[in-house]
Amino acid sequence: MTTTPHPDRESYDAVIVGARVAGAATALLLARQGRRVLALDRAAFGSDTPSTHALMKGGVLQLHRWGLLGAVRGAGTPPLRLTKVHYDDSVIEIPMEPEDGVDALYAPRRTVLDPLLATAAREAGAEIRFETSVTGLARAGDGRVVGVGYRTRDGRHVEARAPITIGADGVRSLVARAVAAPVTHAGTGASAVAYAYFEAGRDDGLLWFFRQGAGAGIIPTNGGALAYVALPAGRFATDLRPDAEAGFWRALRRDAPEAAEALAPRARISRFHVHAGTAGFHRRSGGPGWALVGDAAHYKDPISAHGLTDALRDAELLARAIGRGLDEPDGMPAALAAYEAERDRLSRPMFDIVDRVAAYDWTAAEVRDLLIGQSRTMAEEVEMLRALDATATRAA
Repeated sequence: MTTTPHPDRESYDAVIVGARVAGAATALLLARQGRRVLALDRAAFGSDTPSTHALMKGGVLQLHRWGLLGAVRGAGTPPLRLTKVHYDDSVIEIPMEPEDGVDALYAPRRTVLDPLLATAAREAGAEIRFETSVTGLARAGDGRVVGVGYRTRDGRHVEARAPITIGADGVRSLVARAVAAPVTHAGTGASAVAYAYFEAGRDDGLLWFFRQGAGAGIIPTNGGALAYVALPAGRFATDLRPDAEAGFWRALRRDAPEAAEALAPRARISRFHVHAGTAGFHRRSGGPGWALVGDAAHYKDPISAHGLTDALRDAELLARAIGRGLDEPDGMPAALAAYEAERDRLSRPMFDIVDRVAAYDWTAAEVRDLLIGQSRTMAEEVEMLRALDATATRAA
């Protein structure tokens, strides 16, 4: 989609479509480099959005490195120092070992995490505009992306130009569609999910449940706990769509009776939400004048609980690549290609494991091995993040 020039034109080093976790984090890091950044989002500031909320160690480490973990704690996000994984025949307890300034995991509500990142980006100098709809991409005569057109809240049409336009606008990314970004790796498994929020219970940390044909979890967050059940996507219409609440409790009692027992005394504090399931993918994530980050670039099934951690990791990888490309414009294509290669190196092994989990055709022994493999990939991710020089990304 191409926009025609408008009398109102703005100039930036980078324009970002989407200002939630991936977009706001990318804006923050680019602004800390001293770049002029504009991020646009059609949602309202601080609005909620579906999420597992869970940050794995890599994600918590990123917030610590950027000087933002204290604000997450200050918002009342409960520290999670123990993870319990329930299988058919056993329970494995994984205590959180303090390391790198991180002594707990956290699962902030998106009404906490998203505005926190957007506010930090603004404080670093980025312009963040909510309730602002992007109408399309602006292109040069040779087809190169040179920015976006957007509509202000008062109805004006504005064109914002930049050497790089970043799509951080989710699975159904407008930017990805407009540039016809191809899928480079596709999954086949997908989870149908039903979830709701309940009053907080005793401090058990993160609770995961895996039994043949299903998964479940209880994730303490701000003001309560998110509880979900996950089934093969093919069972959505029969098990969850007719009556989400009945389907949730039926699946929970069958596949995670310990979770059902833990939730029974608690009051539900939200309606039930359902998701029919979306297969994971990797997209080409850079081209002439454009790049993708977050779910726009790479989406894992939510059974991984790793989407937010992916977004924070990849925001830094992309911001560093764009910084190199802005300093040496002829090197931008190589910098974006290196970003995509590093993202794939870090994410593909876990992606393939998660896709296998999301098939729900494993035995308890098989899923235990898969989750051990996932833990190994997360440890490798943390090692990579430890090695990054934080001086360019930490607030002065």
